[in-house]
This record gives sequence, C-alpha cells and structure tokens, in this order.
Amino acid sequence: MDKTTLGEAAVLGILCAALSIAILSSQTVPFRRESAHLNATQFNWLGTIFYFGYLLFQYPQNLALQRFPVGKWMSINIFLWAIVLCCHALCKSFGGLFAVRFLLGICEGAITPGFMIVTSMFYTRAEQTYRVGYWFLMNGFAIIILGFASYGILHIHTPNFVPWQWLMIITGIITFITSILFWFFFPDSPANARFLTPEERIAAVQRIRVNQTGVENKVFKTEQFYEAVKDPKTWLLAFFAAASNIVNSLTNQRQLIVAQFGFNDIQTTLLGCVDGMVEILTIHFGVMLASQEPIGHLHAGVLMYIPAIIGAILITTLPFSNKIGLLFSYWTCIIAIVPFAIFLGWVGSITAGHTKRITTNAIVLSAYAIGNAVGQFMWKAHYQPRNHVPWAIITATNLASAVTLLILRHLYSSENKRRDGETRDVTYDSTYFQGKKIDKAFLDLTDNQNRDFRYVL
Repeated sequence: MDKTTLGEAAVLGILCAALSIAILSSQTVPFRRESAHLNATQFNWLGTIFYFGYLLFQYPQNLALQRFPVGKWMSINIFLWAIVLCCHALCKSFGGLFAVRFLLGICEGAITPGFMIVTSMFYTRAEQTYRVGYWFLMNGFAIIILGFASYGILHIHTPNFVPWQWLMIITGIITFITSILFWFFFPDSPANARFLTPEERIAAVQRIRVNQTGVENKVFKTEQFYEAVKDPKTWLLAFFAAASNIVNSLTNQRQLIVAQFGFNDIQTTLLGCVDGMVEILTIHFGVMLASQEPIGHLHAGVLMYIPAIIGAILITTLPFSNKIGLLFSYWTCIIAIVPFAIFLGWVGSITAGHTKRITTNAIVLSAYAIGNAVGQFMWKAHYQPRNHVPWAIITATNLASAVTLLILRHLYSSENKRRDGETRDVTYDSTYFQGKKIDKAFLDLTDNQNRDFRYVL
C-alpha cells in the first residue's frame, strides 16, 4: 500500500492543478492542489528517485540479509520505512519529497530479496512459484484497500492538512504496526521459527533437501560471487528484470492515465480497485499455469505477455472517445506484471549457493530498479493524453521480455540435457564434517558445482 501512495497522491492533491472533486452530496467544489507545488516532471522524478535509492543500496541490503537475521533486518527497514513515509506529510516542496523518496527506496531494498530468501528456505522448488505468487498478488489487495481508503480520504477537509498528507500518515501508521509484528513473529529461518516445535524445525529443514540449494550460510564466499557475475545467464536474467518492469511505471501513472480517459477523481479512485482485482486474478492464474509441468514457468510467462501486448496495441489505436474500450485495454495491459511474479518464484529456485543466490538476487533486483526508474521518464507531458510513445515502448519491451524468456528456457533446458549425459558426480557424496557424514544438499554448493542440480523450467 505505501509503495503505491505516490500514484494515489496524484489525485489527492500532490500535483498543481485546479480540479474539482465530487463530494457525497453529488455537488462539485473547486479544490486547489498546490500543497506540494509539484509539476508533472517533478512528479515523475519522485517515482524515479525511489528506484535510484533502491538501486544504489540493493547489494549492501543483500549482504546485510546474509550477515544478519533476515526477519530482524527486514523489520528494522520496515520501521524506518514507516518513519520516512510519515515524513512525506511534512514536506512542502519538491526538494523535501525528493529526499524522503530516496530514503524510502533504500528501505524497500531489503523487502523483496528478504522475502525471496525466506521463501527458498521454507519451501521446495515446486512450492516456491505458488508461494511467491501468493505474496506478490497481495499488491492487488493493497491497491483495492488503498482505492477505498483514498475515496474516504477525498472527503476529509482540514484547514492545514490536505488529503494526500492524510494518506501518508495513515499508511505510515499501518507500516509501523507491521514492523512491530515482523520483529516478534517473522522467522529468520526454519531453524528458529517460533511457530514450529523442535521436531517440526528438523522436518522443515529436511523437506527442502530436494532443492539442492542449502538453507542459509552467514559466510560470504568470493568464489560464488565471481561465479554469479561471470555467468552470462545471470545478465540475461537481469535484462529480463529491467525490460519487464518498464510497464511497472504504470504504478505511479495509472491514476493520471485513467483520469485522462475522461473519468473524474471519484471514478478514477474507485476504478483503481479494479486494477487490484485484475492483478489478483491474473497472477493467481499465471502461477497456476506455471506449475503445470507441460507448460512450466517460462512458457507461462510468454503466454501471459500475449494479451498484455494486444492491450497495449489497442490502447493506442482505439478512438480516444471510446473511454470504456480504452479502460478495458488498460486493464488488459496490467497482465504484463504477471510474468515478473512468475519469474521471482522461478529465479530463486535455479540458483544454488547462498552467496551466489544473494548476488544473483541483487543483480536481478538492481535491474528491476533500473527498469522502473527508466520507465518513469517516458511519461512526458507533451505525449499526453494519447501517450503513443510510452505505449509503444511498453509494447516493445513486453515483446523483448517474452523473447528473453524463450532464450533462457533454451539455455537451461540444454544444460539439463548436458548434465543428464554426464557421469554422476560423487565428489561430495562422502563428505564428512567433525566425524559426521553431511548430505551434499546442505553443503552450500552452487548449481554449477553440484552436477546433480537440475534447473526448473
């Protein structure tokens, strides 16, 4: 919710524009949105600077997640996130908002990689796609809740506090409560999960042996870092993460886009709830599709791009007077976020070795930040209201992302076939530590070192 507050703030008073809002009596009253004195370019920069903070501190955040307890480190970042979010309400200029958005991006850098690490520690590779899909589709629920909250906030009239400032305070308080819950209840690993008995903790560790990826290792291994950086497939993963997230610029632009179709503030706010429902349904369908063995993750991602590309084409070719057709085309475009949700569940299951995994995660999520940051710049005022150039870029990057998934599938499938033809690797089968035989599934080997490892497709 708090990550999408900037998009909601666009119709709650953060932009300079003389607009009207419908109140419950169905009358309209003028509402001057000048509290932060932002123009459209500055608004786009606020979306971009968030991802610069995310990008610059992504690898340090991943190193901290390896060095410190995962749950505790995330809770600290969520706590700081809540404070920074509340500080938004005190900002009266672009400079102040620029600073707090940068700090918000730094705090965000621990969340997704932390979730990915914990998911890989608790669930088998077959389960990870569903689990990542479940927590990723909560973005849809967030949009729905925030849409109704914004509708209510639109009707708050206080002399020195405008609606967008109330939005920041309310979501900041919710985030603060979440940080407390994380500190006390979110587990760092199966080994110390409070909700499991000692016997269940052992069972939780044993059941992920099939992953061949280990559980957790606090030692940074330089050789694993270099292996990740030198692997060409890592950079293909990064390219996909960047290209596929150009469309995510809609997070901050969606309210403005729908308003330009001809809907008023109240309608735009409530229609935003449909965005969330589209995300929930399509992500759930996407992860179900990816879990079907004949289809797999990568082919499922490609299939989900087809309607998204069609929607982007329609939104530039339909007459601008057809606002219902444009609205449905826009909702179809949202499906383009589904392949990245599938990708997040998949990328954690194709990399073994704790240092290699966090390095790969950092590279991929840094690319994700670059894609999001770059995407904000294409929404120029002189392209409005049709925005032909941004939609053409979205179409092209969606197509490039689909092709990249097909290339990755070919590379990983070829590597699996190569390993199937090799003599079985027994290098680590009889490894002993302090007189006890150690299963190589827990030896923190990389996917390259462990030739019994097979890549999920």
